[in-house]
Amino acid sequence: MTVGKQHINKSLLYEGRVVSNSMNKTVVIVVETRKTHPKFKKIVRRSIKIKVHDEKNECTIGDKILAIETRPLSREKRHRLYRIVEKAK
Repeated sequence: MTVGKQHINKSLLYEGRVVSNSMNKTVVIVVETRKTHPKFKKIVRRSIKIKVHDEKNECTIGDKILAIETRPLSREKRHRLYRIVEKAK
């Protein structure tokens, strides 16, 4: 799969790496996207941090996961864990 955004049934899917799991039932992932600059034609990397709901606390730091967009679960959580793509080594 490609890194970044995808769609499943009109819901946005984000693929990223877990950078924090210190909160209960919440993990923070970093999603990196790469785009070509329109004028200078250089590849620019952008990254965003997303808080993801992890009901079973099964993610660890370094895991690659898919997060799906959902209704607001708290003030900052708008995504939930869809599945773990790759466990950390």
